[in-house]
Amino acid sequence: MYQAAQTITMTTAKAALDAGLKAIAEGQNEFDLAQLTELDSAAVATLLIWQRSAAELGRSLVFHHLPQNLQTLAKLYGADALLASAHPAHRHP
Repeated sequence: MYQAAQTITMTTAKAALDAGLKAIAEGQNEFDLAQLTELDSAAVATLLIWQRSAAELGRSLVFHHLPQNLQTLAKLYGADALLASAHPAHRHP
């Protein structure tokens, strides 16, 4: 399981995005977000790009431990339904 970065913000999103895309290219389809503690809207965009990239390869992603603040941002931007289809019911408190 791929361990996502601890920080995904405007300043770190490119590195996080590239690392996740590399993991997807290497066959990873489960991403653990438990360590993600600092984020902004760039995190939502990053997860959506990861999803799109996996879909283009005919695969889907499962996000584990989506932080509550990430779920809140996704809902604010109307992307919560897109992320909801890509993570199991258990979530990070």
